[in-house]
Amino acid sequence: MSDLRITKVGIHPSSVVEPGAKIGADVAIGPFCHIGPDVTIGDGVELVSHVAIHGRTTIGARTRIFPFASIGHQPQDLKFHGEPSTLDIGADCLIREGVTMNPGTEGGGLKTIVGDKCAFLANAHVAHDCIIGSNCVFSNNVMLAGHTRVGHFVIMGGGSALHQFVRVGDHAFVGGLAGVENDVIPYGMALGNRAYLAGLNLVGLKRRGFSRESIHDLRRAYRLLFAAEGTLKERVEDVASEFSAHPQVHEILDFIREGGDRAIVTPKDVPA
Repeated sequence: MSDLRITKVGIHPSSVVEPGAKIGADVAIGPFCHIGPDVTIGDGVELVSHVAIHGRTTIGARTRIFPFASIGHQPQDLKFHGEPSTLDIGADCLIREGVTMNPGTEGGGLKTIVGDKCAFLANAHVAHDCIIGSNCVFSNNVMLAGHTRVGHFVIMGGGSALHQFVRVGDHAFVGGLAGVENDVIPYGMALGNRAYLAGLNLVGLKRRGFSRESIHDLRRAYRLLFAAEGTLKERVEDVASEFSAHPQVHEILDFIREGGDRAIVTPKDVPA
């Protein structure tokens, strides 16, 4: 990584790269882009055209950003007062047309983080102070409110939305148009508005090579965890005892025990 003045890059003459921006090797900046003075762009990044990147924003290597994406501009938080917050986007991400991503705020740790190999399809929005893992897919018009936490290998269907402070565990699936106001367990499948837990993300588990035995145990633990008897706390302890040697089950249990600002999404007619 080096200063723009000594880095060999392809920059269309209609684009503006402000002094101070740091641009890696083999970067392609297409027509009508605007890069702010505090932006850092990694090696091999491509800005197709009409991309605006501002603020203390870092773009990881080989990420591709398509027209009319707005990356790193002032967060949509009325409490924001210009604090030095950041947006950090990982390597090998795909950011399609009209995507918006905001940096953090003082109230959320001053940072928004996106992992590696994530895909954001047209008009998806990542609000301030979100923390997103790697290998996630956010379909068209997905909306993440501020302070949300999304794990690894999460898929969100088109038009789905997360309420602020919601957590979504690893390998979860959120269906199209779902309105998620509570936390989604790892490996869970959330559907509907307001979202309910519709089972496990079995298709995703099979695609990612989980063994038949692991999937079978997860299904059995799920049925016990969301049975009608007792409270969720009691069921968590029962499942922990029965599946003491199953790491995937304990990921779910640890997620529930950790808690957050929201409740847990449960199946219909199951007590929390």
